[in-house]
Amino acid sequence: MQRLHHKHIAIEGPIGVGKTTLAQAMADRLGAATFFERIDDNPFIELYYDDPERHALSVQLSFLFSRLKQWQELHQQELFHQGMISDYIFAKDRLFATVTLSDAEFALYDKVTRAVAVDLPRPDLVVYLQSDPNVIMERIKKRGRRFEKGLSHTYLRRVITAYDHFFFHYNETPLLIVQTDKLNFADKPEDIDTLLQRIGAMRSGTEFWADYTG
Repeated sequence: MQRLHHKHIAIEGPIGVGKTTLAQAMADRLGAATFFERIDDNPFIELYYDDPERHALSVQLSFLFSRLKQWQELHQQELFHQGMISDYIFAKDRLFATVTLSDAEFALYDKVTRAVAVDLPRPDLVVYLQSDPNVIMERIKKRGRRFEKGLSHTYLRRVITAYDHFFFHYNETPLLIVQTDKLNFADKPEDIDTLLQRIGAMRSGTEFWADYTG
């Protein structure tokens, strides 16, 4: 991690874009620790996909406190000293809340967040993965998570739009936006090596990279 000058690199992007796959591969390359989002232990996630309006606030608050506990534990363990790759940033919780909650629910969620989410660490670099919605949908179907079977194209596009809007205005850390349609981090190790070289060559606060030769 020292050769990249980043102690903590966070991989972000919409559902199914390949965050965890890339985070694990990068950690293996760099000898870094990993820090993954806990999704399967949310008791409301499957209920949410079956009935979004009824369970949106429950699933969002459950994610909020789960992610808050993770980041607090991370800060206490001081894993940053050995280098770390995570597959999300804490700010994604609020991002999803803007998609899933009604105005009244979001107002309540926002009050809770402001009261509990304080002094959380930030990554040194965020890598935001973009991909075509149809490509992402195929990846979601391929991995076959039971609770994602009800996920619709409409919802996925709303999530992607929210991500694009969020990172268009993002300035909290250096940011590399990566267009992944021509990249295959799961099966092509050379794509990971090329990405790491691109990260090492970053010079400005926000940069964009797309490999159109893949």
